[in-house]
Amino acid sequence: MQFVDLKGQYNKIKPEVDAAIAEVLAGTAFIKGPQVALFEENLSRFTGAKHVIGCANGTDALQIALMALELQPGDEVIVPSFTYVASAEVIALLGLVPVMVDVDARTFNILPESMERALSPRTKAIIPVHLYGQCAPMLEVLQFAKAHNLRVVEDTAQALGAEYLFPDGTKAQAGTMGDIGCTSFFPTKNLGAYGDGGALFTNDDALAERIKMIANHGQRVKYHHSLIGCNSRLDTIQAAILDVKLKYLPDYLKARREAAAFYDKALAETALAGYIELPYRAPYSTHTFHQYTIIAHPLQRGADASSVRDALKAHLAQAGIPSMVYYPLPLQEQEAFKGVAKAVGGLENAAGLSASVLSLPMHTELTEPIQSEVVAACKEFFAKFAL
Repeated sequence: MQFVDLKGQYNKIKPEVDAAIAEVLAGTAFIKGPQVALFEENLSRFTGAKHVIGCANGTDALQIALMALELQPGDEVIVPSFTYVASAEVIALLGLVPVMVDVDARTFNILPESMERALSPRTKAIIPVHLYGQCAPMLEVLQFAKAHNLRVVEDTAQALGAEYLFPDGTKAQAGTMGDIGCTSFFPTKNLGAYGDGGALFTNDDALAERIKMIANHGQRVKYHHSLIGCNSRLDTIQAAILDVKLKYLPDYLKARREAAAFYDKALAETALAGYIELPYRAPYSTHTFHQYTIIAHPLQRGADASSVRDALKAHLAQAGIPSMVYYPLPLQEQEAFKGVAKAVGGLENAAGLSASVLSLPMHTELTEPIQSEVVAACKEFFAKFAL
């Protein structure tokens, strides 16, 4: 059993992917070939973002976004403490200060009230992360940002294709609501390349122009450098592959949601018994289920959640079932951020989730028999604790 079945997904579209790669090889435009612009145009149409600018990877996308906003060393950027390191790493890399705040224990996303506590005269931006495939509470984020003149950079690496529903009935895709959205095309993502890749989204013409320049050594005209930039390009071969896969993204998201619904139904009794907590669906967002993440609860009074989670993980591994912990250590406890970041409050939810979350196999090629094996192994583990 595989945690993610990339080969199975590739085999279904192999002729189209191989033809797209062959076309790039025949044309030999390996850097900034026509397939890059075509993919950007098609992704713009899919997301509704006015501008889509490809880059080398998702981390570069976040870095370029912050550079485009012209933040100054010492400026503070609010970021959730329960997320992948890249969300905060780029802040520190640019001499900015990551201000880590707590997350909602149900949605895993930034906790709105934590932003108010993090506010200081040096606060200049927020990076809401749409973790595991579900949108952060963007209404509150955008209202807070507007009230305090802050910029918003969405990290939508795990939620491409998720939709946010505003109270007035309007909808917007993850990554298109803030000043800039950033995504990753890492192979295991909802829309994954066969190598590295990333993109930025914006509806602001001036920001789009600045992003393009920064990603291309700060130049608009070749050899004339107006800005300090970097070299971050979406490879033509990867763009061609992504353009093929983009046509199938709605099907991929449908398959993930169906797999999540199967897990929900099959694990319902285990959840009702109090052993685990199933993924929560926020009423304001659809869910792409980049990950299907459960929370393991302590099974005895005074027990540690991490010991339960780790024991379940080991039990699944013994049965040949892979699982993953995203993420075993919250950012405020990471050695790299000591002395360069600020933590606001106790960050109890982030710490608790790091000790209790476990992601089960989730990908587009999951079948019910495979999922039944996963569920059976989970139930077998918890059966020993039944009264």
